[in-house]
Amino acid sequence: MNATIKQLRAFVAVAKSRSLAQASEQLHVSQPALSISIRNLESCAGGPLFSRDSRQLTLTPEGAEFLERAEQLLRSWDQSLGALQERFQLQRGQLALAVIPAFALNRLPPLLGAFHRTHGQINIILEDVVMERVVQSLLEGRAELGISFRPDDLSGLEFIPFARDRFVAVTPASHPLATTDSLRWAELATVPFIAMNRGSAVRRWTDEAFASAGEKMQLFCEASQLSTIGQMVREGLGVSVVPELCASQMRELGLEVRKLDGPVVSQQVGALIRNRGGLSAPARAFLQLLQPD
Repeated sequence: MNATIKQLRAFVAVAKSRSLAQASEQLHVSQPALSISIRNLESCAGGPLFSRDSRQLTLTPEGAEFLERAEQLLRSWDQSLGALQERFQLQRGQLALAVIPAFALNRLPPLLGAFHRTHGQINIILEDVVMERVVQSLLEGRAELGISFRPDDLSGLEFIPFARDRFVAVTPASHPLATTDSLRWAELATVPFIAMNRGSAVRRWTDEAFASAGEKMQLFCEASQLSTIGQMVREGLGVSVVPELCASQMRELGLEVRKLDGPVVSQQVGALIRNRGGLSAPARAFLQLLQPD
């Protein structure tokens, strides 16, 4: 049988007060219950902690030596329990996020602002990386919560959708294609195209859309960041396609953003979590921000 925190508290209270009556009042327990706790602790220890040769309770040599250790154990327990309670109450802790750049740049800042105003003691660790690395970060345990388009392979992960994003075309303001309210993939195939790098999900969806339209892109250049693509379009090097999440960012660069049809390409956006183990209190609180309903 192992000693319990309740037994340690009983022992320390009696040892300090030298009185069962005072200790029972302090701990809000009956004297018989207190006596049972002490005897159970002595049984666990293997010998008496109090001398019962007189009417006054006194510590045995073993009891006197154990008192300091018992007080240290209780302080350590109280500190550990207090730290744990602070984590559950979101008074301390951290939240590790892995987020695709399109969301991190355009939608995440106000969400983090709202989270920080409510939970200012939580430290944020943020990786703004492409979708494939969001998945990798979660599977390797660097991030607890991811925000991404829905991956094709959800092995080991759970996807919780909260929005749908439609891809849009971006062109320089002076480009001939910017004169219409919407564009088709076939029209984009007539001019130089700046694409995401091969191997990315956005590039795969782009290639599939051109193929569905029966067209082939006039590839001018590839880039790994949507912000880089935007800068290259602004220089008049070609046109491109980006998630609508990036629309405001592209307009800030002076680009024209147009709806894209034939076919419409849309993808779910959501939270990614590992499907084993629960979420921390900070992660649960942030997930509620992503799912207000």
